Amino acid sequence: MLRNRQSRALRIATIMAALTCSVAAQADPVEDFYRGKTIQIIISTGSGTGHDMGVRLVGKHMEKHIPGRPTTIVRSMPGGGHVLAANYVYANAPKDGTTIGSILPAFILHQVIDGRGVQYKAEDFPWIGSSDVDNMNFYLWHTAAIKTIEDAKAKVGVMGATGAGSYTALFPTLLNNLLGTKFRIVPGYRTTGEIHIAMERGEVQGRAGNFNSSLKSANPDWLRDKKIDIILQIGATRDPEFPDVPLMTELAQTPEQKRVLELFSGEIAMGRAFLATPGIPADRLTALRKAFEETMRDPAYIAEAKSIDLLVRPLGHEKLAEIARTILTTPPDLVEIGRKAKFGDKPPQ
Repeated sequence: MLRNRQSRALRIATIMAALTCSVAAQADPVEDFYRGKTIQIIISTGSGTGHDMGVRLVGKHMEKHIPGRPTTIVRSMPGGGHVLAANYVYANAPKDGTTIGSILPAFILHQVIDGRGVQYKAEDFPWIGSSDVDNMNFYLWHTAAIKTIEDAKAKVGVMGATGAGSYTALFPTLLNNLLGTKFRIVPGYRTTGEIHIAMERGEVQGRAGNFNSSLKSANPDWLRDKKIDIILQIGATRDPEFPDVPLMTELAQTPEQKRVLELFSGEIAMGRAFLATPGIPADRLTALRKAFEETMRDPAYIAEAKSIDLLVRPLGHEKLAEIARTILTTPPDLVEIGRKAKFGDKPPQ
């Protein structure tokens, strides 16, 4: 009898041990980590912009696909032409997977061409994916005398700008130095939203470096009521919705000009990209990439994006890394040409 009881106890202990091992085997450390956590998404633009709207929408739907279902919050960190946000995500943000960045890719070429204020290494950022690849534009208020790039060579156009490394300052400067336009850049605006308000008030006449989809989602009345004139777009090919607006690269008058304009247009192919912090644990990075991919296929996300005129043209992390690597390995001679195009004969201070 005693032996039977001992044998039965041993069998029960064996079964319980097997069950315990099975439960342990099924445990998901990524899910355990993210359960109850909050992920902050750092954006390099101001709140209320089209970029901000797009990022918030991605975060809202991505929560459902991350193991543990953490919540997401968006934190706006404009300044320094996207350098401030890049510095923070690289050097100061937690490296545990609770911080994601959505930083306009101007910060990559800024590291190569300029370098002022850079405390990051763009090559170290792990990419997650891009929610849409979209052209950028260059527009002026409808009351301005400038309607074409040729007008801008004969008349002064006053352009609002944020940081020195931002697209708002970069594109007018390039056109002045390469093509002889007469844009006057007024810096110091904290966000692009402030530039838009200044345009409506008549303080400045235009802005460069907005995504087409962001313009459509945040300022649809500007297009509907013809409040702005778009004089060029930046990208690899013309946007089908703006077929009559020339590409910046099409304005080149010499092979060298075309080469420089292609360099500064290349990063636009990255679209609204998302990245993680250097040092993030590999399993959490894999989970975030998978969650992002699933979000891009989520019918609820696609439907809501369509309802606010946001594009869903995603790009994978491998392609983003490839584009970034191409920019970061730009040949020295082209870097020097690009530096002169951006600064003229004056080196960056």
